[in-house]
Order: sequence, then structure tokens, then C-alpha cells
Amino acid sequence: MLQEERRAKILEIIAAQEIETQEELCRALNAADYSVTQATVSRDIKSLRLLKVSGEKKKYRYACPKESGAEILPGKFRNLFKESVVSVRCACNLVVIKTLSGNASNAGLVLDELNFDEVVGTVAGDDTLFAACTDENSAQAIREKLNGMLK
Repeated sequence: MLQEERRAKILEIIAAQEIETQEELCRALNAADYSVTQATVSRDIKSLRLLKVSGEKKKYRYACPKESGAEILPGKFRNLFKESVVSVRCACNLVVIKTLSGNASNAGLVLDELNFDEVVGTVAGDDTLFAACTDENSAQAIREKLNGMLK
């Protein structure tokens, strides 16, 4: 099975049904004869840049940023960040971003799109995003920029 085929199947699945969790997506892929683990699905979600948006039947669902053939505009990214982030703090060279439950990956997508030179990588959980910066001063600068986006 090729990675491209699996990712195309993910897009097909999330277009056809509301998928709220990575576990649900794993089950749907396994039912479609794609043997995957949660770690693989997590990497695919990040690579596809899927977002969690409000669902009709479920609280949240995965969605593709290019749904309806339209890119999400930078202003929408900023709004997504502002609506999902609770706090931004520093811990040494890390910027710790607390979000509403299920929104850390959305905040990570926005941070990745901003492409700050000082950020060397991000890791998202459910409600926490870690951004590793080159040094403590860079982390403080990123924290200030992100807090500015929240105003």
C-alpha cells in the first residue's frame, strides 16, 4: 500500500463521514483494508494538514483545508488560532501553547504556516502544542508574537 493511496483514502473517508478522533479514522481505514496504526494516522493528518472543525452530528470532525476547492485564507488561520488558543507561555527554549480540547493540531497548523525562522519544530497533543525554538530569546520573541495574535 502506498502512502499516497492511504492519504487519498483518508480524504475520501472524511468527506463521506464525520470522523472525530484518530482512533475512529484508524478503524475506518482498517475496515477499508488499510492496516494502520494511530501513529501512522497522526503523521498522515499532519501531512494532509487536516483541521478539526465543528461537526453536525459530532462535536468535531476532521476537515481538509481545501474543502470546496477554496484555500483557507490567512485571516481565517489567524481566527482559528485566536479561537482555539487559551494561553502561550515559555519554558526555556520551548513555547507551550495551551488550547481548547482537540485544537492543538489546529494551532500547530497555523504556527507551521507562519514559518517563523526561530521555530525548529512543533509537536501537538490534544490540548497542548510545543514549539521548539533555537534558544530562549527566540522562544520569548515567538511567545510575544503569538500573544499579539490573540488580541
